[in-house]
Amino acid sequence: MIRAKLWFRCAAMHDPVTPMVAQPALVGWEAKKRRVDLTIERAFNGEELIRRMKGWVTTDPVQVIEVVKRFAKMKVLDDRELVLEMENPDDCDKLNQALKETFGGEVDAELIRKT
Repeated sequence: MIRAKLWFRCAAMHDPVTPMVAQPALVGWEAKKRRVDLTIERAFNGEELIRRMKGWVTTDPVQVIEVVKRFAKMKVLDDRELVLEMENPDDCDKLNQALKETFGGEVDAELIRKT
C-alpha cells in the first residue's frame, strides 16, 4: 500500500494546497419539545473533506472525487490529513495522467515517501 497527497490550486493565489481538518465537525440536535444538550465531534471522511474545497480551488471537487475514485481510496489520517491510498506506484502515475487530462495542471497527486 502506498500513499499520496492530493494537491489542488488555490482559487485566490494559485498555490498548491491540500485540505486538512483544522477542527472536527461539531454535530448537535434541536428537539421540538425539549432542550437536548448533546453534541458529538466527528472528523470528515476523505470525500467530505474534498467536497468542502468547493469555491476555494480552481476545479470542481465532485469531478476530482470521480477521477480519484478510479485509482485510489481517499482517507483522512489521524482525523486531520487527507491521503490517497493505492496498491502500487503505477496507480499514482495513472491517476496523475487522468488528473492532467481532465484538469490540466490544476490538480495532482504526489507520492509520500517513507522516511
